[in-house]
Amino acid sequence: MSAQPVKKMGLLAASSLVVANMVGTGLFLLPSSMAGVGSISILGWIAAAIGASALGLVFAHLGMVEPQAGGPYAYARDHLGPFAAFQTNFLYWGANVIGHVASAVSGTGYLAVFLPVLKSPWFANVCTAAIIWLFIWLNTRGANVVGPFTTVSTIAGILPIAFVGILGWFWFRSDVFQAGWNPEALSVPTAINRSASIALWAFLGVESAAVSAGVIDNPKRNVPLATVIGLIVSTVIYIACCTVMMGLLPNAELRVSGAPFADAARVMLGNWAAVAISLAAILKAAGALVGWILIVAQSSQAAAQDGMFATSFAVTNEHGMPVRNLVITGVLMTLMLVFTTSPDIATQFATITNATVVLMALPYIYSVVAMWRLNRTLELTPAMRRFLIVVGLLACVYCVGVVLGQSAELNRKALVVLLISTPLFALVRLPGFAGKAGRPRGPSDT
Repeated sequence: MSAQPVKKMGLLAASSLVVANMVGTGLFLLPSSMAGVGSISILGWIAAAIGASALGLVFAHLGMVEPQAGGPYAYARDHLGPFAAFQTNFLYWGANVIGHVASAVSGTGYLAVFLPVLKSPWFANVCTAAIIWLFIWLNTRGANVVGPFTTVSTIAGILPIAFVGILGWFWFRSDVFQAGWNPEALSVPTAINRSASIALWAFLGVESAAVSAGVIDNPKRNVPLATVIGLIVSTVIYIACCTVMMGLLPNAELRVSGAPFADAARVMLGNWAAVAISLAAILKAAGALVGWILIVAQSSQAAAQDGMFATSFAVTNEHGMPVRNLVITGVLMTLMLVFTTSPDIATQFATITNATVVLMALPYIYSVVAMWRLNRTLELTPAMRRFLIVVGLLACVYCVGVVLGQSAELNRKALVVLLISTPLFALVRLPGFAGKAGRPRGPSDT
């Protein structure tokens, strides 16, 4: 009896995957982060869209010619060697652990609409930690518990985006937008660089279609199309929502808002709208957090099985869930929460997302280099080869610009994390510390 063919995603489903992964809960506080630069950040969005498009094309090409489960980690492993693979996995995993503290923080920001005491930094931290550990526990119960919850929350998350991003333009005030154009009196290049750096947070996930190329129908056609379509749709959503709010709320208010969508809804239709939007945002934040905790845990579990993490990351319970892995993830997320304590939730969110994008820069650059090395083995026309070199250079310039757009203190801390990866790599290579006798799995391990 022949096996049933595997049903794969078509173009619409693949495009939806890219949009869903890019437009996450980060959107619910991103307008506050952008308000720190001002309305001039719309120029940064344009620069970021160009850089993100280059990254998207890199992953589209990789997914088209060499579909690989594991994305950046797999390409670094196969084309740059074990050390680059370990660094990629370590930074990619670390960035996700750090970055999705932002999902919990955004949930607390919208809970503060109902519980004003959560505007106090330490009360907010206690609430956020409780949210993190609630969903750590939920993940230990099995993936079948997580799935229905994330489905409902995703549907709920559409409401605030559609309500404010589309209807908000009827309340848009050009004088408010112009008054907040450049509150810090930054030079135009500095403002563009800083806002484009913040915007990389919005474009994380642009590689989703390429990473999932193995389950997409006709990947040579649909992966690049889904990447481009998803990128365009996501860019329009982000720019529309961030820009309209800069014309709804004064800059001084928006930049410290812990619930900008709720505050915008209050301006539009009153308190009842703020309450409805807050409930939808809380549901979306909760669903995104529970889903991403699962993804982060599974990512490090796979790395442990490859010999790139300690074996304890791969130990599972009776539900098939990596419990020790989840607990370690929860501890790290809680520590990050404490270390980023800020006077207000918007500032804390910005600190977390800035750290995330800096850590993501190197894995993305490694993916570009992996593409170039792979292309040496392919029969490409000279024009296509030159085009992909230029695309890769644009992607690298954007990633470097993201790092330059952050503070010197943050970049020093990121350098420390990068340096720590060297002795950690030596440790995971020790027999008994990691799986597979301490060596990474290569293409021959089938």
